[in-house]
Amino acid sequence: MPKRESKTSAAAATPLPRGENNKSWSHVFSQLANGTSNFAGKPQAFMIALMIVLIWAASGPFFGYSDTWQLVINTSTTIVTFLMVFLIQHTQNRDTLALQLKLTELIIAFKGAENRIATIEDMEEDDLERLHEDYRQRAEQTLAQLQRRRPATQAN
Repeated sequence: MPKRESKTSAAAATPLPRGENNKSWSHVFSQLANGTSNFAGKPQAFMIALMIVLIWAASGPFFGYSDTWQLVINTSTTIVTFLMVFLIQHTQNRDTLALQLKLTELIIAFKGAENRIATIEDMEEDDLERLHEDYRQRAEQTLAQLQRRRPATQAN
């Protein structure tokens, strides 16, 4: 069996997805969710949905506006909505995590910043409330100091 060469890049340190051709179900789902979410936000997707509704509405007289005719659009939209919730939620979770990582990098890199803020999303609700109150008070104190300085600055 040939020995694998070790890579030194940061990407090499990241484990590859499992499965055939390095594509796990999670990876496939992620690609599907991102692609669907990107397409769903485009004008073409809206136009396709609008055309389906217009065709359905125009077919009403042909089907006599029957219960089955109404059930087709109700069931279709319910199924599409149900599936889209999961796909869009996955995309939103991924985007939120990416944003948190970017902010974490900035907080850690910024000299004088409180590094505990970098992992604020992991805090308990009570801790978040206390921290919010602390920052609110600090902001009020800073504003009061700025207002005290302003008249002295304007007098010069």
